[in-house]
Amino acid sequence: MADDDALDLHRRLRGKIEIHSKIQVTDRKTLSLVYTPGVAAVSTAIAEAPEKAYDYTMKGNAVAIVTDGSAVLGLGNIGAEAALPVMEGKALIFKAFAGIDAIPLCFKDQNPREIIDAVKNIAPGFGGINLEDIKAPECFDIEAALQGIGIPVMHDDQHGTAIVILAGLINAAKVVGKRLEDLRIVVNGSGAAGTAVAKLLSCVGYDRRICTSVKEIIVLDSKGIIHRKRPDLNPYKRELVGFTNPAGVQGGLEDALCGADVFIGVSTGKVLPAASIRRMAKQPIVFAMANPTPEIMPDLARNAGAAVVGTGRSDFPNQVNNALVFPGIFRGALDARATVINSEMKLAAAYALAKCVPHPTAEKILPEIFDKSIVLRIAAAVAQAATETGVAGRLVAAS
Repeated sequence: MADDDALDLHRRLRGKIEIHSKIQVTDRKTLSLVYTPGVAAVSTAIAEAPEKAYDYTMKGNAVAIVTDGSAVLGLGNIGAEAALPVMEGKALIFKAFAGIDAIPLCFKDQNPREIIDAVKNIAPGFGGINLEDIKAPECFDIEAALQGIGIPVMHDDQHGTAIVILAGLINAAKVVGKRLEDLRIVVNGSGAAGTAVAKLLSCVGYDRRICTSVKEIIVLDSKGIIHRKRPDLNPYKRELVGFTNPAGVQGGLEDALCGADVFIGVSTGKVLPAASIRRMAKQPIVFAMANPTPEIMPDLARNAGAAVVGTGRSDFPNQVNNALVFPGIFRGALDARATVINSEMKLAAAYALAKCVPHPTAEKILPEIFDKSIVLRIAAAVAQAATETGVAGRLVAAS
């Protein structure tokens, strides 16, 4: 029924977004101002000082949502056209929650070099770039190559996921009476999200003076635990073994979970047996985020002894959803006219989100997505971090 309803809605609307004019053109005077001849003065001003594009055009409030359709939701490599409904949905969320004008750009060519060149060429028309649903490891190379183009670029599947997981984990640890730095964590999935989560929770690439590293992380891929003796690791997984699994544990998920405090699933559905949760430490935390079918259903996880359960679904408590963070991150980055989204800005977003729930409980470690204060709090924290770290083009007063 839900599938039929969604199909009917999209067919009836023919997509979820459209472009609206900010001014009604009903007379020659107005036409002469918004188009020729008046617009020539605006173009001349920008040609003389390109930064004025932020004042005279949509650039300062515009984000391009860039995908090649190679890793869409749990559907896999479904291509550019099939990715468009998801990108439209993301654009809708940008507008509804942060007032940002976001434009979906779905590339048919999945060659990373072509995508990199294309994004560099369209960058002058935007204030930020949100990379989305691009498969690993290509997504790592694309994001890295686009840093330094003068506007912030972030792959949300990596960093948005990691940020909201950290926020949820901060509050879940409070609920179970454990310290973040004492947690032993298992991350099931070594793609874009799993890699970013492991790096953030290990403070790899983050300032350790402000980033709290957990005690231990073990990461698994489809073949089992990632350890240094495996001969089949690509360069990105070899990087992972440099800061994860220090004891060199081998085997599968059951072996990894023995005595673990936290399970984070960014993989596929129904891979976590209830019996494995019973092998975890007391008061275990389970974030089963595969969509639409999680690694274990929340009720089964709780019945198996999980003290706090998070999921990617909206029909259970504690939805661990990127939409909690990406609107606020880009709002803050745009407000500050930031040139990048750096590690300090990401940490600021995570802690701001966690503080949105001052008294977390097992049933509420993250705020509801419809709480309009979330974007304001995250945006303020991100903009302030941008200013303090010297990547802001516009000074933002401390909140």
